[in-house]
Amino acid sequence: MKTIFDLRNVSYSYVGKIDALKDVSLKIGLGEHVSIIGSNGSGKSTLLAILNGLIYPTSGDFYAFDNQITEEVFDSIKDNEFRTYFRTKVGFVFQNSDVQLFSPTVFQEIAFGPLQLNISPQEVTTRVENVLEMMQITKLRDRSPHTLSGGEKKKVCIASVLVNNPDVLLLDEPSAGLDPRTQLWLVELLQELGAAGKTIITATHDLEIIDQISKRAIVMGEDHRVKKDGPTIEVLDDMALLLSVNLVHEHMHFHGKTVHEHIHAHIDGHKHEHGNN
Repeated sequence: MKTIFDLRNVSYSYVGKIDALKDVSLKIGLGEHVSIIGSNGSGKSTLLAILNGLIYPTSGDFYAFDNQITEEVFDSIKDNEFRTYFRTKVGFVFQNSDVQLFSPTVFQEIAFGPLQLNISPQEVTTRVENVLEMMQITKLRDRSPHTLSGGEKKKVCIASVLVNNPDVLLLDEPSAGLDPRTQLWLVELLQELGAAGKTIITATHDLEIIDQISKRAIVMGEDHRVKKDGPTIEVLDDMALLLSVNLVHEHMHFHGKTVHEHIHAHIDGHKHEHGNN
């Protein structure tokens, strides 16, 4: 399997004082489906931002597509071929849709990305029409993105990434705030894209979906270090690990896709109450 992302002892701190990542080393191969899981503040979003070339390691080295990614590579040369190549290959879906959306209409929002890649207007129009149909949001084409529901905004954000046909999708908490129907749609979409050969990397603390969208899970601890990197099923079965990184409450465990919480009411030192969620 060809390695597309390679992090070597990467650390990152904000304003040189607030640690977000510490000594992270990992490789991600072409076509992998990976979940990055951890509690809020563990460094998941920071790790995705580095993978997307939005920020750069404070220390350590990050390689993508066999090129070392540094601020000089992305920012010092206005017309940089590798930067354009990278942006074509990698798409990023932000956690907060309102951060990503800025155009007057849905059509213009989705068209913005490919227009920056010197694709002809005719080809851009064709791509936008196709992705609108694929995402079943054609009826929204002339709407202002900021008038849409949360689920509709998420679909537009994903469409604005898919229109460039990237090989790699990075998604930050994509299921956050979605109703059950839209969350199911999202899971099925990611499964279809994975089956089509896309590399999909999802940062989330939603344990209910990770076994459906990933085969590998990278667990971030509250100390901003990688605590485990292995098969998703093994990670979900490791209750001690999930407890230690604050992803589950005590006495909670998984049976398939069902979460069971065991409430221990220590009456007379022996009574236990069991409930299913």
